Amino acid sequence: MPVSSTEITIQIDVLKKGLLSFEGDAILLPAVSDGMMMKGLAKRVKKAAGADVEKEAASHAPIAVGAALVTDPGKLKVNYIIHSPIVEQAGMRIGVENIRRATRAGLLAASHYGMNHIAIPGMGYGDNSVPHDEAARAIIDEVRAYKGENPAFVTLMDADLEMYESFITELGES
Repeated sequence: MPVSSTEITIQIDVLKKGLLSFEGDAILLPAVSDGMMMKGLAKRVKKAAGADVEKEAASHAPIAVGAALVTDPGKLKVNYIIHSPIVEQAGMRIGVENIRRATRAGLLAASHYGMNHIAIPGMGYGDNSVPHDEAARAIIDEVRAYKGENPAFVTLMDADLEMYESFITELGES
């Protein structure tokens, strides 16, 4: 008896823009398990979206690394924010496996909510982090390995030139 299989492939594009400019179903926000949005990208998202987003995330804490929480987007031009922890506590060293787990959890949350198009920033690079190319590889490997029906589109976004170029290189588009 013949067996048929259908490969589900997520369409991936890359933009050299900040995550706050995305207009789609959701942004994946690299987070801290306590839900507090005190530094870096999370702080900028809180400022743009409003403090209620942080209150909602923190009310569900702790959020495990490898899990994700979906909240209201506040004032952002998306339907949701997917908070996906990459560390248990602010300032901890980030490992590449945490980036993989956060990406996978974000994709699963997007699928659960029926999101078609999400944006994922570079995560885990900078202080206490992994190199840009390793972060890009981890994110892209997880997106390519994901076989759910949703999301159908992922936009990798980062205003940091080195992260943007790492995404491009890892996708094999340079």
